[in-house]
Amino acid sequence: MPLFVTDYSWTQTDSTVCLSVPLKGARVSKVDILSTDEYLKVHYPPYLFEAFLFEPVDDDRSTAKVGDGVAVFSLPKRTNKVWEHLMRTTNDTEKMAVRERALLNYQEKLSAQSTSKAKKEHAEKKYALQKMMKLEEEKIDSIYKTKDEERERTTAELAAWQLRQKDNAEQEEQLKLHRDRQSKRGNGCSAVRLDQRGDSEAKSKRTPEDLPAPRLAGNIQVTFTPRLFPTALRESRVPEEEEWLKKEAEARRAVNADVEELEDLTEEERNPDWLKDKGDKCFVTGDHQGAVNAYSLALRLNRRIPALYSNRAACHLKLKHLHKAIEDSSTALDLLTPPVAANAAARARANVRRGSAFCQLQLYAEGLQDYQAALQTDPHNQALQADTQSIRDIIQGTAATLETQ
Repeated sequence: MPLFVTDYSWTQTDSTVCLSVPLKGARVSKVDILSTDEYLKVHYPPYLFEAFLFEPVDDDRSTAKVGDGVAVFSLPKRTNKVWEHLMRTTNDTEKMAVRERALLNYQEKLSAQSTSKAKKEHAEKKYALQKMMKLEEEKIDSIYKTKDEERERTTAELAAWQLRQKDNAEQEEQLKLHRDRQSKRGNGCSAVRLDQRGDSEAKSKRTPEDLPAPRLAGNIQVTFTPRLFPTALRESRVPEEEEWLKKEAEARRAVNADVEELEDLTEEERNPDWLKDKGDKCFVTGDHQGAVNAYSLALRLNRRIPALYSNRAACHLKLKHLHKAIEDSSTALDLLTPPVAANAAARARANVRRGSAFCQLQLYAEGLQDYQAALQTDPHNQALQADTQSIRDIIQGTAATLETQ
């Protein structure tokens, strides 16, 4: 049996009713409020306040503020006039009917809000996809334009080369004609000179047997062991690398086709890699929420690609969604196993993003662990070394302050 609250207070003007209900030490999270145009309920166990309003109010413009041990309501009147009382006199049957109507109206209002929110989210997703498609079209147009310009430039260069070849051929033809004319004029004198030089030329000539044979030419085939990783085979860890390649292949094949949004997408837009590229472009242009939408849809298609989680964590950092950034970074690190050279850079990025989120939440000890893990992966990164030292200084400064106190 609830305890009814009677020590409330209220004031009014011609257009508004102000009502104050004491919460009697109840926490804000325990207060349940139900408001319609003719009924107001404030429930905080074991207390209950009900008001069957004297006249209808405008529920859409009504406001409530809960805090400092009191709930304050501002209820705009439907008609501008002074009420005789806050509540009208009703019997139990009428009260029951009013409660049922209030509950039914409240449920309809919640359903309408839920439907409106779903439509808005769908419209936002559709808008994001349209923006990504528009960016893709602009990129394709730019590529075609560049190809056309390159084709025109190459055509012009080819035409100029052909013209030069033609001019050179004409010049050679003229030189040949000139030489023929000169040779015809000097035939008489050249015969005597040839006889005189005959002996000396015969002496200078050598027989083919006197010349050495040319060297034989050949090709030496050099082959290397095929490698997908940058490290040499003698430095590799073959079992871990094979396991990583197997996980990468399985991740590319694990596409979830049971996604409702696929009904509005083309075959190209159902590709997680295509959506990842779109998210990267949105991130570069500063559209971090659009990038989150693209990565999220790609993850609904394939939840085993670590780069999607890591990149979405970077977007959450920009949007100050720190707990979500920690969650996505942790998932990326779980997928980036076993640790091999091929995923070292990705592991370092995921550690830095999770460590940054921890530090922004003032959890410096956890953040330092992630930065140290990233520094082990990339020990020569000077920026990473400086950030790690800064976190150490913050932790030491905090400890020194606590000791002084």
